[in-house]
Amino acid sequence: MPRTSLLKCLTQVTVPHHSARCMSTYIQASINNSRSLVNASENRRPTAKALPSKAKVVICGGGAQGAAIAYKLAEAGWGSDVLLIEQSELGGGTTWHATGLMGILKPSPLETRIAVMSRDLYLQLEERGWYTGFKQCGSLYVAKKKDRMYQYKKMVSCAVQHNIECKILTPDQVKQYCGLVRTEDLLGGLWIPGDGVANPWEICLALGCEAIDKGVQVVEHCTVNAIKQEGGKVTAVETSKGMVECEYFVNSAGYWSRHVGEMSSPSVAVPIHPCEHYHLHTKPVPDLPPDTPVVRDPDGFVYFRENEGRFLAGGFEPKAKPAYTDDDNLPETRAELSEDWDHFNLLLENLLHRVPTMKNAILERLSNGAEAFSPDGQWILGQAPELENYYVAAGMRSNGIASAGGVGTVIADWIVGGRPPFDMYGLDIARCLGMHNNKRFLRDRVREVPGMTFALNYPHSEFSTGRALRTSPIFPKLQLAGAQFGQVMGYERPMFFKLKKPQSLDLGLLGLDAQEEAASSQGESLKLPIAKTETFYRPPWFQAAAEEFQASREAVSLCDYSSFAKMDLWSGGREVVDFMQKLCSNDVDIPVGHIVHTGMQNKWGGYENDCSVARLAENRYMLMSPSIQQMRSYTWLRRHLPKEVVLQDVTSLYTALCVMGPFSRALMSRLTPDSLDSRSFPFFTTRFMDIACAPDILTMNMTHTGELGYVFYIPNEFAIHVYDAIIEAGKEFGLKHCGYYAQRAVRIEKFYAFWGQDLDSYTTPMECGRAFRCKMKSDIPFIGREFLQDQLDNGVQKLFVMLLLDPVDHNTDLDPWPWGGEPIYRDDKFCGTVTTTSYGFSLGKQVCLGFVQDFSSNGEAGIISQDFVKTGNFEVDIFGVRYPAQCRLNPPVLPKKVMLEGPGDYQATRNMY
Repeated sequence: MPRTSLLKCLTQVTVPHHSARCMSTYIQASINNSRSLVNASENRRPTAKALPSKAKVVICGGGAQGAAIAYKLAEAGWGSDVLLIEQSELGGGTTWHATGLMGILKPSPLETRIAVMSRDLYLQLEERGWYTGFKQCGSLYVAKKKDRMYQYKKMVSCAVQHNIECKILTPDQVKQYCGLVRTEDLLGGLWIPGDGVANPWEICLALGCEAIDKGVQVVEHCTVNAIKQEGGKVTAVETSKGMVECEYFVNSAGYWSRHVGEMSSPSVAVPIHPCEHYHLHTKPVPDLPPDTPVVRDPDGFVYFRENEGRFLAGGFEPKAKPAYTDDDNLPETRAELSEDWDHFNLLLENLLHRVPTMKNAILERLSNGAEAFSPDGQWILGQAPELENYYVAAGMRSNGIASAGGVGTVIADWIVGGRPPFDMYGLDIARCLGMHNNKRFLRDRVREVPGMTFALNYPHSEFSTGRALRTSPIFPKLQLAGAQFGQVMGYERPMFFKLKKPQSLDLGLLGLDAQEEAASSQGESLKLPIAKTETFYRPPWFQAAAEEFQASREAVSLCDYSSFAKMDLWSGGREVVDFMQKLCSNDVDIPVGHIVHTGMQNKWGGYENDCSVARLAENRYMLMSPSIQQMRSYTWLRRHLPKEVVLQDVTSLYTALCVMGPFSRALMSRLTPDSLDSRSFPFFTTRFMDIACAPDILTMNMTHTGELGYVFYIPNEFAIHVYDAIIEAGKEFGLKHCGYYAQRAVRIEKFYAFWGQDLDSYTTPMECGRAFRCKMKSDIPFIGREFLQDQLDNGVQKLFVMLLLDPVDHNTDLDPWPWGGEPIYRDDKFCGTVTTTSYGFSLGKQVCLGFVQDFSSNGEAGIISQDFVKTGNFEVDIFGVRYPAQCRLNPPVLPKKVMLEGPGDYQATRNMY
């Protein structure tokens, strides 16, 4: 329908211009019908007139996030030491433009957990007598795509982890829950009765009032000009009203957060960019039920809610429109943007299709406000890598009120207790690099980020913008070899290689079908071929990964490890050894030329880093960590670094190539004159050796998947030569390129845990079968030792397990696959969650890794023993269907078709105690 015709469906009325701060219709129209509750907007507390000279914590930004952080800090007893600075008035940021949606159950378990904390906080506010506007009207999600229904089924199955009530609906049931919705083209829906709506402005002001009552000072009409530091720690904040000495600074400035981040030296990268975000408001609609649920139509990119008898609607368009593309145009205070009906046309068309009665409504206004989004669409929370005691809460992607209370708890706990209440890697600011803060990159990337809110949550999703930024020198060679790329930390790495023709595999696999043939050609017309999954079933790259897996296990393959984080540490004497012994839970005082796997634990025993350490000299080490740990591991090392030790991030200096498989030694013998037998070059050792014509290439006799193989750390100028030499020598042995999907399958079959997916800051070696990697039998002190000793003495509350699905019950070709996050049941009782999964090509079945716990009747986890695993009947819930699984504490014996010497008996996971 043309735009002009669509506009005729809504009768427009002129809205008077507001000279003062504009607020959404929701806030203007909000009515407190409860005589027992107090509106904070009518009972404001006096704010401070003068700026104090000192404060323990300074919070920049008086929106819902900043107010919640101040309140939670005050609740922890820090109230009189907290100063909240707001450039206009409390609640004057994005809060005025919020719709008040309180959707608790989200596709992300981490965001769901934070949303539950927010809901609980707002209920506490009401118990204390404050009006929050919370109305439990429920959320109704509708679906017209089959895969959308699968996503809803997974949300329902995962809701048990958060004790959230919800259920799947048929189209007829959708109509029963909301008669306004057109259902002819729907396949069904999802009903969440505990969801609702709330008043963001009143909540923000109520939090502010509570914080002030507990001693927090709030200074309005005050801007931050600079953040001062000394020795890498925050020391003071310079404002328009003077200087404030402080120990902690919280950047919660909404879409100004990136700008505030640049006010320190060194600057703090807060990679966000604002986009236009639209809300459509109508005049009162006759007979619009006040208990109308919040309706979300992700396939149509839209949502709507009832608002005091009106429609309040909006959406997240697939291609967003960046706002304030020039930093010079960033306003000093919040202002509405000009409306763009042409841009809103798609959302309007879908709204009128889904809610036909909306055509008869009278339009009041179309509001357009800026909302900040991060480059991966996830929130940005935590302690900034650049400065100690500098915290950030930004990039909430129009999810502010549903997350504010939980974010306040997370940041306050982080400041007061030294860590958040649970692991935050997926939202931690340390997942970002400086490149993510590039203005042009952000402007281009955020065009597709808002659409992620309603996009299908397919596994291994990839962005199409901001690509080919970080590449190894052999990137063009890999493209020519058919690589289909995925991006991690901005680095392009091959996920699989396009099949040239199907091969016969003795793995019980189907042949190359039409779907895989089409997928193997994906991206040929693109500048960068991007790896895509876009299904919950057998992925289109299945056959390609199978052949790469087979080469890695039975012949020889080549994998690009260049994206792995690489750190170089050295000192003049033994200082680097003492430093590493303090940080590492394994004994790293090993002979020169040897390699050891180790964790770096926090004081609670959790993994801050999981790495391989090679001792290159008496006073020099090289660390190799997963790609996603580049900023995090560097920051952890730097914050503990003594002045006598030098730390250098050398990730970008080397191209890392891994040759693996039973024929890898034979292939290597064609490239170097050095002896390669196990006596001359033992497993888990390293040496500098000539590779083809390239001199002194750091070569390690190890792989990160447990196969026989070698990793070369090649100075970039020699990378193409060494790559070509490997390819040429490999022709004799049938060398195949190998992507990360196949690598993932190899490691998961061998029960190898991976940081960021299986391991995190709340997981200890004792819980994941890695006690043998800890120097507990020595008297060498290290961070976390006391906590680990307590677990050895008293037991653990969770165990890392492998679950093998029965191929008779779960048909890999016909049933949806597990992709991570699935609930685990023992004897029909929820007991844990799957972390990572893969098809086990050697085993011919799906393999899931995850953690199990022994919950009591009140939901508390108790001490767990191996008998819990050995005596129970386990199931994995995959999209609402439970499949029987064999639960294991140690890896299975994998079949071998080539019997050669290798590290095949090495077990990375050993649940022994």
